Amino acid sequence: MRELTVNKNDSGIRIDKFMSRCFPTMPKSLLYKYIRLKCVKVNGKKVGEDAIINEGDKLTFYISDEFFGKREKEAFLDVTPNLNVVYEDSNILIVSKPSGLVVHSGANEDFNTLINRIKAYLYKKGEYNPANENSFAPALCNRIDRNTEGLVVAAKNAEALREMNEIIKERELEKKYLCVVRGIPTHKEAELTDYLSKISEENRVVLSKKKLPGSKIAILKYKVVDTNKAKNLALLEVELITGRTHQIRVQLASAGFPLLGDGKYSENRYDRKMGYGTQALCSYSLAFKLNNTYTLLGYLNGKTFTAVKPDFLELFLS
Repeated sequence: MRELTVNKNDSGIRIDKFMSRCFPTMPKSLLYKYIRLKCVKVNGKKVGEDAIINEGDKLTFYISDEFFGKREKEAFLDVTPNLNVVYEDSNILIVSKPSGLVVHSGANEDFNTLINRIKAYLYKKGEYNPANENSFAPALCNRIDRNTEGLVVAAKNAEALREMNEIIKERELEKKYLCVVRGIPTHKEAELTDYLSKISEENRVVLSKKKLPGSKIAILKYKVVDTNKAKNLALLEVELITGRTHQIRVQLASAGFPLLGDGKYSENRYDRKMGYGTQALCSYSLAFKLNNTYTLLGYLNGKTFTAVKPDFLELFLS
């Protein structure tokens, strides 16, 4: 038998979801079996899988000791918290990610990631300590590609994470990008609507003009901010209506003006010779335009945050 006390970051969630986070090595089938066999109690009472736990509740688990194994050393503890902080309060953190930094652990990077830098930063400030948490850890609310630079939002607590996810789901966070493309669009402003299908094993997407099984609609708006006719380049501001993997890159390439430096959806050999070593894309603006009522994050309504000036702007203007 083991006991845990529900803290603020675990409050308001179902017992089965809490157990999934707290005991990540426990098979789901066994988790629900423990609940069904009344091996889980809340404040001394047997509960079902849909029981909501609240701060201060005493949880009793009559389960195998192996799931209470000793915590392994957290990877972020060895990471240098090198961050460009654009905005910070007690609930969220907005940072400007450099190109080349991966946001989460993956096949080629498990250590020096953006989320680990954020955890190290908050740990150093005394705002996060995994030893004091049952299941919660600071988390990213939006993602951008490794070679895309710009703004990423992280939640410092569970309630902020829930509300930020809802804000993004309801499309109340306006996301705008700056990018440089090869070729100058005929229309100064336009909206592109396509359908994208993800090929996970190749880490790429394919575009179609009509809906296919498994495809998702992708919509963006762009306007031409400036042009460099001598180089046949255009600087675009792009507003994402939907947020799909590689959406900007593949849609603009299909429209006839691929991102400068992008080697996945266009040929970038010449770009590299000219000094454009990575895709010229920056998530440069996040604007909160809240239509719903949010208990915690309502104060963000009307606020706009911008990233540091991307390096590719100087290359574009030169």
